[in-house]
Order: sequence, then structure tokens, then C-alpha cells
Amino acid sequence: MTVAPLRLRHAAFGAALLVLLGSWPPVLAITAALLGVQYWFSDRIALSAMHGTQVGPEEEPRLYAILTRLCAQADMPKPALAVANTRVPGAYAAGRTPSHAVLCVTSGLTNQLTDDELEAVLARELSRLAHHDTLVLTTTPFIAVLAGLLIRVPFHSAPLGGHGWQTNPAFGAELIAIVLSVYALAFLLVRAISRHRELAADHDSAILTGQPSSLAHALAKLDAAGTTIPTTDLRAPTTPDTPATTPASRHNHSLISTHPNLRTRLNRLATLTNALENRA
Repeated sequence: MTVAPLRLRHAAFGAALLVLLGSWPPVLAITAALLGVQYWFSDRIALSAMHGTQVGPEEEPRLYAILTRLCAQADMPKPALAVANTRVPGAYAAGRTPSHAVLCVTSGLTNQLTDDELEAVLARELSRLAHHDTLVLTTTPFIAVLAGLLIRVPFHSAPLGGHGWQTNPAFGAELIAIVLSVYALAFLLVRAISRHRELAADHDSAILTGQPSSLAHALAKLDAAGTTIPTTDLRAPTTPDTPATTPASRHNHSLISTHPNLRTRLNRLATLTNALENRA
């Protein structure tokens, strides 16, 4: 499930409520409540979407040992560990707090990565929990949702509805243009924040493990896997509020993409590698 269709569904749902209720304050309240539920139960929603199964040290000793070591290094609570049985390589972490969260990896990821690469990927997902990415990526799209609702206001408000709207079309057109501009800016803002969080997660993973090159190798493998695995096997490797570690195209469009360009990420990791080596 990608981010853009979800935002469109939120806006469409809000518009439908506005038509039914005829007033935008209760619509905003309902929309905010739904986003709150999405945030509060994000770990369960994400786990259900990925069809993941929680595991312990008996089922996944390799993963459990890496996760335990990373959490001890980061001095943070250990989230629940889950595995999704799919060939698509990916990982995600979701939850309202690090102590109420789940970290899920796919069997495709564990099969393709070495221990060092897997550790780097898990470290970046833990950084998402530490920096409350679920909260950030749940609340920031509310601006875009609000703008989408405001587009419908001219057709349901007293000043512009009915006779008022017909006698003052220029003002209504200006209002719609302003609202559409706000929606476009919010759209770009959400994606800019998402890209920034991706780069921050890369940086924190490299610092926590001390091996930026391991994450670089993992990202390169994930990118290559994205070009060889059939698209019919892609069973929503990302969740609405916390995009997973997934292949990022070398040629994606920076302004509208949720993930940074792979070349940018690899260059940043190479710079960080040099900085750590020089410090040593």
C-alpha cells in the first residue's frame, strides 16, 4: 500500500462525509479521530497488513540476537519481532512508542542479506521508533487531508452555496485555486518530510552499527531485488504511516517521491564512512 492512494482515500472519505453531514467541523473531528486510531493501533494494523507472525528466540534466533544487541546498544526497549513469509525483501517498524511497537522483516530479506547487512537494516528501522516516525508520518498528512476537505467547502457553505455561489463565481474560483495550491504544497511537504526521515534513518543506522558500508550494500541489494522480483508478488511491503525499507529507484523524481534517490543515499553513506575512518 503506497502513501499517495491512502491520502487520496482519506480526502475522498472526508469529502463524502461532508456531503452527508453538510458541515465541515464534525467531518474534521471524525477524520482526526480516524487518524488517531491509525496512530494508536499502528503496530497491529501494520502487522495485519503484512500478514506477519510474531516470533521469539526459538523461531528466529538469528534475528532475535541481532535485535537484542541493537536495542542494548541504543538503550531502548525491544519491540516485538515478527516475520512475514514473502519473497519480497523488506522491513518495517511501526508503533506509537518503542515499547508498544513491532519490527517485522520478510523472509526474503533474511535470505538475501548477510548478518552485517541485516543488522544495518534493523538498526534503521529501530531509529524510526526512537524518533517517533509513526507519529510524524500520521499527523503531517492531516494538512493535505484538511486541504482536500476545504475544496468541498465552497459547495456546502452558506456564503458560497446556492445563490451566493452562482452570483459570485469569481470569488469561489479564487478560493478553490488557493485551496488547491495549499493541497499541492502539503502534498510536496509530506513527501519532503518522508525523504528527510529516510535519510535520518540511514544516518542513525550507520552511527549505531559503525558500519555505513553494510547499509549501503543492503540498499544496493534491495534495489537490485526490486528489478528482478515479479510485481505480482508485491504484497504491500510498506504501511501507510511508516514506509518500509524497500528498493529506491536510482531515477525517481525527488520532489514527488517518498524515498530519496538511491545514489544520494549511497553518496551520503560513503561520506559518513570516510568521516568515521578519519575520526578513527
